[in-house]
This record gives sequence, structure tokens and C-alpha cells, in this order.
Amino acid sequence: MKRLFDFVFSLLGLIILSPFLIIISLIVGLTSSGGVFYKQERIGRKGRGFVLYKFRSMLFGADKKGLLSYGRGGRDNRVTSIGFFLRKYKLDELPQLLNVIKGDMSFVGPRPEVEKYVSLYSEAQKKVLNVRPGITDPASIYFRNENDVLSYSDNPEQYYIEEIMPKKIEMSLNYINCRTFCSDIKVIFKTIFH
Repeated sequence: MKRLFDFVFSLLGLIILSPFLIIISLIVGLTSSGGVFYKQERIGRKGRGFVLYKFRSMLFGADKKGLLSYGRGGRDNRVTSIGFFLRKYKLDELPQLLNVIKGDMSFVGPRPEVEKYVSLYSEAQKKVLNVRPGITDPASIYFRNENDVLSYSDNPEQYYIEEIMPKKIEMSLNYINCRTFCSDIKVIFKTIFH
């Protein structure tokens, strides 16, 4: 049921949003060099890697300077002007509808991490890899201002690994243990209207 819902509504979403997605693609492509999409290897269900798609919101090659993005007011100096707008309204995540259609992701599920951080998971934390990762989940909503939080830390990566990541995983495990179709719908609406 969940997979059918994911496939049908992500396909409908792509069809309905296609004019909007084309406009975003043109703006991203025309305002900075480096291509329209950002592709990154993430770890998904059963620990398998997959390529996650986003609209490119940072300067080309910016991820070589660090995997985490942070800056006061969300203004990481690697983020482009249009990228700031896309990130603020989570529009950079829309290409992940392709990941949902492919079966790499679900609408709702633990956000997929890069291998660097997954390698730090304890055995108990690795249970988040038993389900498809999602575009959104309760932890994504709770930590929607993560960039701002990290910007106030002297060592943002250490703070992410020691404080934020464990809390996200805990919330994701709670979601997995209690999820229902109705709870997924609630998370989707909270993501859109929060």
C-alpha cells in the first residue's frame, strides 16, 4: 500500500509540477554554472547506496569544502541566491520525486545519510536502514532550522555527529515503530504547511 501510494503520487506530482520544475531548472541553470541537478551518493534501505537528486543550490564543487551546510540565517556563503530561496521553501528537494518513483525512497521515512555518517551508526541505530528513506519525516520537521543551529557551534560537524544525528535517529526509530498510513499523511501535511 505504501509503495503504491508513493509511486502514484510521486508520478502525479511530477506531472502536475512539471511546468514549475522546468522554470526552476531554467533559473538554476541560467544563474550559476555547474548544471541544474546536484547528485549525491546516499545510503538507503538495507545499507545499499543510491544517487539522491536535488536542484543544485550551491556553487559547483562546494561539497568538497564540507558535507554539512550552515550559516546564520541559513546563509552558507556557498549557497547561491536562488539556492537560498529553494532551500528556504524546500523546493530543492522536489527532484527526489524521481527517487521515489525509482523505489530508492518513500515520501515519508528517515532521511538518507552519506556513508561517512552511516559508518558511525551503532547496531541499534542501523535499524533505520530497515526501511526506505524518505523525502521527509518527523526529524526533518523538528530540525528544519538545522543550518541555523549548526552555525552557532564552534565545531559544527562534531555537534552534528554528537548531538543532532543521534536525536534524528532516535526520532526516526520512533517513527518506524509507530508508523501508519494516517501518520504518514500527517507528516506530509506538516512538511508542506509548517
